[in-house]
Amino acid sequence: MEREAEEPGWEVDPDDEQGAAIVAFVGRQLRARREAAGMRAAEFGSALGYGEGLVYKVESGKRIPRPEYLDKADEVLGAEGCITAMKEDVEAARYPKKVRSLARLEAKAVDVLWYGAHDIHGLLQTEGYMRALFGMRQPAYTPGEVDLVTAARMARRSIFEREPAPALSFVLEEVALRRPLGGRMVLRTQLEHLLEIGQLRSVSLQVMPIDLEEHAGADGSITMLKFKDGTGVGRSPGIAAGRPVDDPRQLRVLELRYGTIRAQALTPRESLAFTEQLLGEL
Repeated sequence: MEREAEEPGWEVDPDDEQGAAIVAFVGRQLRARREAAGMRAAEFGSALGYGEGLVYKVESGKRIPRPEYLDKADEVLGAEGCITAMKEDVEAARYPKKVRSLARLEAKAVDVLWYGAHDIHGLLQTEGYMRALFGMRQPAYTPGEVDLVTAARMARRSIFEREPAPALSFVLEEVALRRPLGGRMVLRTQLEHLLEIGQLRSVSLQVMPIDLEEHAGADGSITMLKFKDGTGVGRSPGIAAGRPVDDPRQLRVLELRYGTIRAQALTPRESLAFTEQLLGEL
């Protein structure tokens, strides 16, 4: 059965040389093993449950194979785990270069500090909220591109499962929690998710009320990642024109500003109660 048409978001990005090289290498390995086993592409595809056309696309590096494709190929070809072991590299190749870099940094961070002026952090978003956001982008994403960036963002949420868990601090603007992007049901599910995440001991969620007369976040959003060796990287529109910085003095400025923002926001306990109140209004 041909399942290619049912799998958007697994196309190779021609501008991602590293990802394309990984997929091409895996494709060559699959073809070599298939031919060594004396199987034609049509026969191999039938054994996997895919069409001959998809087999050729995977083997020529034009299509990223799904994890279950590799698992089944390993079984059919008797590769004893050699093909299955490629899944991690192939999965990484599926995500845009920018997201892969961010995910690598987040994976090493012991502290994550974030303040957003208009949105909810990607790590905190539900899949429905993500899809609503990506569906509004201009110029518009194709359905496959929406699948691609959504999957990349969902994969980053594994940070909540790390052991030991990093310390995650988020300050969200009240307006971001009130704006019904994607509709009221999407927002309801998103607020419920925030209440759940806010219960984690490694997570601090705070809400910045809209009626404050003083606001240290006037210069825009802040992102800071701190690492085990004492180094860090940060970003804010008010520092270095928004470019990522790792200079200790610039990081200190961002940290001081973030500390003031946290002091002005509702406490984590107050913020959860406020989120529950907003949920009750929907």
